[in-house]
Amino acid sequence: MKVEDFMLTCPSKRFLGIECLGCGAQRAVMLVFEGKFSEAFHMYPAVYTLLLFFFTLGISFLDKKRKYAGILMALIVINLVIMVISYYYKHFYIHSHL
Repeated sequence: MKVEDFMLTCPSKRFLGIECLGCGAQRAVMLVFEGKFSEAFHMYPAVYTLLLFFFTLGISFLDKKRKYAGILMALIVINLVIMVISYYYKHFYIHSHL
C-alpha cells in the first residue's frame, strides 16, 4: 500500500466536478516530504505557509505562556490570499490564455 491510498478525495471535485481552494494540498505536502519542493509549490502554492500555520498551531498547544492568536490569524489571512490568487490564476487566467 502507498500513502496515496489513504488520501482523502475532495467532495467538491468528486460530486460537482469543481476543484475547491484546497485541492492539491495533500499531494503538495507529500511532495514536500519527498523533497520535491519546487513541484510542491507548483502543485499548491500555499503549501509552505500552510505547513508554517500547522507548525505554529502545534507550538501554541505546547507553549501556553505565549499568545499565538495574532500570528495564527495573520497566517490564516496570508494562506487565504495565496489560495484565492492561485485558484483564480489556475482556473481563469491560464485557461483564458491557452
